[in-house]
Amino acid sequence: MTARLNLFGSPLAGKVFARIGGASKAVFDSGLIPKATQDLVLLRVSQINGCAYCTDVHSKDLLHAGVSAERVSLVAVWREATVFTDAERAALELAEHGTRIADGAGGVPDEVWDNAAKHYDEEQLTALVCLISLINASNRLGVITRQQGGHYKPGTLG
Repeated sequence: MTARLNLFGSPLAGKVFARIGGASKAVFDSGLIPKATQDLVLLRVSQINGCAYCTDVHSKDLLHAGVSAERVSLVAVWREATVFTDAERAALELAEHGTRIADGAGGVPDEVWDNAAKHYDEEQLTALVCLISLINASNRLGVITRQQGGHYKPGTLG
């Protein structure tokens, strides 16, 4: 399979990526959510959406940052894994429901939100919601245009 568009060579896509990247950087730089939690959320959403490029990026960046291969490989099955904290599990659950909005009548269930609110304050929840929304936008760009994974060099984005 080949990419449908060269997003990395497009002036318009470059402007869009700069804005998405700037918004993502605001979340990253806020320090509101631990870096590992952010990266686990980015990876899980990318897996759900089937974005090969973003899954490649986020799995490699997690490993490059020193997150264990065990945690990276188990993020897809986090419910059955013992290597995630309760706060990480709440963030992953919110990320899954926020990504699969069309699958659940009424969007994110109150129980999921309430569980996340046990671990994160209002500003941290804002950061999580923004992060989940931004990676979903990035994933859609990648999936629609069939951006390929496998060529990313760890640590070279943002």
